[in-house]
Amino acid sequence: MACWLLKSEPESYGWGDLVRDGRTEWDGVRNAAAAGHLRAMQPGDSALFYHSGKDKAAVGIATINRSAKADGDDGRWVSVEIVPDRPLPRPVTLAAMKAETRLTALPMLRQSRLSVSPVGEAEWAVLMTMAGL
Repeated sequence: MACWLLKSEPESYGWGDLVRDGRTEWDGVRNAAAAGHLRAMQPGDSALFYHSGKDKAAVGIATINRSAKADGDDGRWVSVEIVPDRPLPRPVTLAAMKAETRLTALPMLRQSRLSVSPVGEAEWAVLMTMAGL
């Protein structure tokens, strides 16, 4: 099982929206690297749901429910379906992530504008501890 981080502005679509809807299509990603990550996702993979914008914190865990399918007509872009798993007992803020030396290799910290990125197994374990899991 692979792990991922999905960023969304809570004013556009936040964790509460995903919980309310029960599932959503993670679409509209228009960055080649992020689209490559979406293509790599498999059903059962886990993803941190991260609120960007003013909150800047991971707030929940989602599960990839369906692998990539075309998003648009030109074939470059894809989407996946996600479902909520559980909220994090403690949100993990961007400041806390940056302060944790075991997370220095986290792609999200090195490429801050990337909306979809992988999370390594060791980094996932650190993040789960930080979240109180």
